[in-house]
Amino acid sequence: MIDVNPAPTTHRDGRLVRVKRRAARPALLLGALALSAAVSAQGAAQPPLPTVELGAGTHRIVAEVARTPMQQQLGLMYRERMAPNAGMLFVYEQPQPHCFWMRNTVLPLTVAFVDDQGRIVNLLDMQPHTDDSHCAAKPVRYALEMNQGWFAKRHLGVGARLRGAPFTP
Repeated sequence: MIDVNPAPTTHRDGRLVRVKRRAARPALLLGALALSAAVSAQGAAQPPLPTVELGAGTHRIVAEVARTPMQQQLGLMYRERMAPNAGMLFVYEQPQPHCFWMRNTVLPLTVAFVDDQGRIVNLLDMQPHTDDSHCAAKPVRYALEMNQGWFAKRHLGVGARLRGAPFTP
C-alpha cells in the first residue's frame, strides 16, 4: 500500500521538515490489482522453482523446492494437476513444528514431515480449500507434499527414509 501521509525527513542543513509523499496514480493501482487478481485466478503467478530428485524406497520423486517465505506461502496453491511422482519440498532454516493449510489449493495432498536425516516423522492427508492446520509431530526442517495417497500406495510410512541432496550430511 502506498503511504500518502507526510513523513519526517532531514533537510540538507539538518532541519527536520515534513515532505508529502506522492500517491500513485489510481489507474496504475487498479491495473496492478486487476493483474494480481487475474494471475491468482489462473494460478500462473508461480515462476518455475528449482527441482531436486529424491528417492523413497525404489521410487523416484522430482520435487520443486520452496525455500523463501513467499515460495512457501504460495506452495501448490491454484495448481490443477501434478505429475504422479512430482511434489514440493519445503525447506526451512530451523527445525520447528511447522503447520500447513490448504487455502486456495485445488489438489488433495499428503504432507510428509521429514527430519534432517530424511526420516518421515508423520504423514497427514489434507483436503482442498480448507484452513485446517496440519502440523509436524515434532520440530522438522523439511516437509514434502505429494498427491494424496502417494505414500500409502507405496507402503511408505513413519520412519521411512527419503534420499537426496537435502538429506546428505
